[in-house]
Amino acid sequence: MESIAKNVFIEDKYLGVTLGVISEPRGLVLIDAPPSPEDSRMWRAALMGMGNGPERVLVNLDSHPDRTLGARSMDCTIIAHEQTAVAFRNRPNTFKAQGEETGANWEAIPGLGSVRWAPPEISFVERLSLHWGESPILLESHPGPTRGAIWAILPDQKTIFVGDAVLKGQPPFLAHADLPAWIEALALLQSEYKGFTIVSGRGGIVAAQAVKHQAEVLKRLLDKLEKLGRKRSAVPSADKLAEQLLKDFKAPAARQKQYTQRLRYGIHHYYARHYQASSRHTLEE
Repeated sequence: MESIAKNVFIEDKYLGVTLGVISEPRGLVLIDAPPSPEDSRMWRAALMGMGNGPERVLVNLDSHPDRTLGARSMDCTIIAHEQTAVAFRNRPNTFKAQGEETGANWEAIPGLGSVRWAPPEISFVERLSLHWGESPILLESHPGPTRGAIWAILPDQKTIFVGDAVLKGQPPFLAHADLPAWIEALALLQSEYKGFTIVSGRGGIVAAQAVKHQAEVLKRLLDKLEKLGRKRSAVPSADKLAEQLLKDFKAPAARQKQYTQRLRYGIHHYYARHYQASSRHTLEE
């Protein structure tokens, strides 16, 4: 576990997403959970003895399985955006490890089997403030990666958890994305949060240059998709962008197949939702 500010810690050893912990007098505010229920139980045990108070609350930064599959094993109250709550209401009660490959990290977990989802018990629309200590923790809506994507902002510690808004050394998830909203959120991050420690949901602390790079990649992708959309190109034409886009990331050889599939899956569904009038299906987040 790494200390990144006063009473603020991150953990990147579990497969899935970068986890956060904020130690407050009332207890611990947790940012996301590992996708493996077993890892979640290990993570919960590792947190024993931290914090001055006994209470625990888990914040899910969006609805992606990589950060929500293990939430039930954390055994505490869960907070998320209202659109994340909607995504859970549209899901079966139990997750089953089968279906299309999306390039997510949970797909590499052996023997995952069936897992019961843990929908959020507290949700909000624009902003929610947690007052568990002297300084507030602000949870704000910043759609882009998904409609329910949020940031956890610690103004006094000048630290911000941005989930999948910025990814370190890997391509974005696009299937549920709103690229214009995502680009707008990154512009806000660059202008309003200068000097903040920015924590990516995948890769930990990122520099301002990573935020700029993420915005540039998304702008190029949006421009290409808009051109394909105006030509009414078929989805397979959009799929070819995956190989091109992967070149923007310094992905290790062992991850090339996974990341290419992530982009193919994401671009396919993004294109179908935004540019094909005949494809009005709602892709479950």
